[in-house]
Amino acid sequence: MVCSFLHICAHHIKNKVLNRQLARSGETVSRNFHAVLNAVLRMHTILLKEPEPITEDSTDEHWKWFKNCLGALDGTHIRVQVPAHDKPRYRTRKNEIAMNVLAVCTPKMQFIYILPGWEGSAADGRVLRDAISRRNGLKVPQGFYYLCDAGYTNGNGFLAPYRGQRYHLNEWRDGYQPTTPQEFFNMKHSRARNCIERCFGLLKARWKILSEKSFYPIKTQCRIISACCLLHNYIRSEMAIDPMESEVGEMNNTPPEADPEPEFISHVEPSDAWIAWRDNLAHQMFESWQQS
Repeated sequence: MVCSFLHICAHHIKNKVLNRQLARSGETVSRNFHAVLNAVLRMHTILLKEPEPITEDSTDEHWKWFKNCLGALDGTHIRVQVPAHDKPRYRTRKNEIAMNVLAVCTPKMQFIYILPGWEGSAADGRVLRDAISRRNGLKVPQGFYYLCDAGYTNGNGFLAPYRGQRYHLNEWRDGYQPTTPQEFFNMKHSRARNCIERCFGLLKARWKILSEKSFYPIKTQCRIISACCLLHNYIRSEMAIDPMESEVGEMNNTPPEADPEPEFISHVEPSDAWIAWRDNLAHQMFESWQQS
């Protein structure tokens, strides 16, 4: 029954012109669309994935160095329709009118947290600061962290790569090998954090409404984005093999572990201790690789 329900919801979300296809009035389609949308959003406590840290005994080649890591986060731009007077705020550096959506996912590419609504011109770091300051926002327990790209601050709870060093996966092709601890760290970081990029790729490939011009109000567009993320999680949890998986690469696996009553990180800022910890980790990784 749940599967059928979500299939109907997906059908409603993907089709803006159901009134023509099913010979129903626009009012009927709109009423049912919002009813289904609301029903999916009410299931967020069930469909959002609980974070599970990487354990000490992990043998996953992508993640084994990142003990206590909970997953990866990043922002993505999703094109939206806004009134003319709002367009300057939503205009991205690529000159698109879009929303900056922050998302956090597990190594298995299931969403942990989604924050749509910020204008396309907003910096990723600003969106993240808003996320962790909200009462029901992103919770990062002390001692745990997420992988993020160089657009974010390398600080407690958020592990960023070294700037000014090779990082992106295409820079490690053609047999190029890292020559410094910083390059090796960046290579491993990039391969692990790539799960959020593949997650975005799957999301946008599956739900065409996220890549086409929408005529819904901005608040409804935010709700549609959240619903698509929840449906993505449902599909990932119910299907042993995702038919779209080959388009974005292979999944990683992470063993589960619980955290009882954590104290959460409440701000993002660089610290000498965190920078020293990253340097330490980079040297450990590089030395181990050289000895293997």
